[in-house]
Amino acid sequence: MSLAPESTKAVLSPGCLRRVHHIAFNVRDMQASRHFYGTILGLHELTGEEVPTTLVKLVAEGKVANFVTPDGTVIDLFWEPDLAPPDPDPEKAFTRANHLAFDIDPKLFDQAVEVLRQHHIPIAQDIVTRPTGRGIYCYDPDGFIIEIRCDPDNA
Repeated sequence: MSLAPESTKAVLSPGCLRRVHHIAFNVRDMQASRHFYGTILGLHELTGEEVPTTLVKLVAEGKVANFVTPDGTVIDLFWEPDLAPPDPDPEKAFTRANHLAFDIDPKLFDQAVEVLRQHHIPIAQDIVTRPTGRGIYCYDPDGFIIEIRCDPDNA
């Protein structure tokens, strides 16, 4: 049995995938995660008619919460109370994903850092400055790394 050469296999053309539709996270503590994504990071939690029809029942049961970023990307939180981190040491990276990065206006970056510190959010890596801008890495309630980053402030 021979396999078709790689060049004859069908592929998606560049541009076919239009945008990220949603990101789903399994979370151990729904209330802590809702507080982190909704209150601390300020993302809008979908309620009522905003909830996708396929998730209405799970949201009503408290098993799912949905948040939307300003660019329209939905973050779904799925409650998995028995979820264990990949490793008890939060310094060890997740095996399949590294981090989720949020962009912020450079004028608001320092305020975001202060909010993280005031809420005692564990910091994975303090402020880094690169030619591409500044960023800070913290942990969500389940130990997943969240980056808040901004482009260089040219003002």
